[in-house]
Amino acid sequence: MMKNDDFIRMNADEKNQLQLERLQSTLNRAYRNVPFHKKRFKEMGIDLSQIENLSNIARLPFMERQHISENYPYNLFAVPLRDIVRIHTAPGTTHNPTVSGYTPQDLANWQSILTRALQASEVTPHDILQITLNPGLANWGRDYKYGAEGIEASVIPHTRMSIEKKLMVLRDYKTSVLITTPSSALQLANYVRKNEININVFELKTLILIGEAVSEDDRRSLEKDLHVKIWTHYGLSEVPGPAIAFECKAHEGLHINEDHFLPEIVDPATGNVLPEGRFGELVLTTLTTRAFPLIRFKTGDKAKIVTQPCECKSGLSRIDWRGDRTDDLINIDGVKVHKKQIQLSIQSLLKLPSDASKFLIKQRDGKKYIEVWIPVNNAIFSDEIKELESLIQSAEKNLLENIGIPVAIRLKEKSMI
Repeated sequence: MMKNDDFIRMNADEKNQLQLERLQSTLNRAYRNVPFHKKRFKEMGIDLSQIENLSNIARLPFMERQHISENYPYNLFAVPLRDIVRIHTAPGTTHNPTVSGYTPQDLANWQSILTRALQASEVTPHDILQITLNPGLANWGRDYKYGAEGIEASVIPHTRMSIEKKLMVLRDYKTSVLITTPSSALQLANYVRKNEININVFELKTLILIGEAVSEDDRRSLEKDLHVKIWTHYGLSEVPGPAIAFECKAHEGLHINEDHFLPEIVDPATGNVLPEGRFGELVLTTLTTRAFPLIRFKTGDKAKIVTQPCECKSGLSRIDWRGDRTDDLINIDGVKVHKKQIQLSIQSLLKLPSDASKFLIKQRDGKKYIEVWIPVNNAIFSDEIKELESLIQSAEKNLLENIGIPVAIRLKEKSMI
């Protein structure tokens, strides 16, 4: 297996050659072992032997989230189940959860990816690293644990706890690195400020934010309130995992792990590849994943390739990612959910014929949630409203359990929506 620095030390031609070889291997394995890919390639008359350079990938069809749902649970696996050593399940964006599998080699690659990202965030073997994430990102918590152990840092694994307990562990365990989401970090900072807690008694120095993009205003606020240096990582909550891209010490964009992923920026409307420097939809193809290859997967994340050289001189391409989307997915604390998925669930649970027609992202005590406004008919009487309110409480609980995101349902007059 290549070491992390081997790819970085290659010149441009050597990198392109390695990426091409890995792309060809991925495409051939997917064609042989995954009926979904074989059928689509045949229907489009694609001859894989003609994929002779990286730009030829534009001839291939896109892969979207609906394809993962339609092939639930194992039909996109490119290896037999006996070769799978870990299975991840995420809420997904339809009624079916997202299921991805990992071979021993896949897990070793992910540890390498996480190790590179953590080292770029100046994490060392002397650090004590604490992981605090939304339950929907529990799989990421395991990945970061293995990545930190790969550089022999001490790790406090992901465990659900109250904000008071988080602070107690941060203080008493002498945590120096905290991995969490921007929303959770802001909630923590609000609590520290509100309760006038002396942050100087903590040894926290590094905050790694994942799951969501962080605005410059929030970054400055967190650095001031928590006395930390902030780094951001980019990943996919569905598949295959975190730290696909990461910040270096320059903090000018996120470096893509190009030895494992081939990035493209496309026009979300036409699918055409856009020139470097233009914002569009980020499309990713896995180059080393054996169990669950993604071929031109449309992430729905808006980004652009940064063309200027980076002062860290790593040679890895960078993306500018600010959290904007090209689709109707909502990102709450790192977990993505489709508006239509919430809408259909509410209609089914409440037995209402009308569509939920307004979605708002709100915060309570620094914690994000989705508020959904449902239009109600003026003819509904008070006793029916009481019954609806009881159903709403059950529906909110059901949605939290199934999609991992808090949802507040509000009945509104149609004229207000």
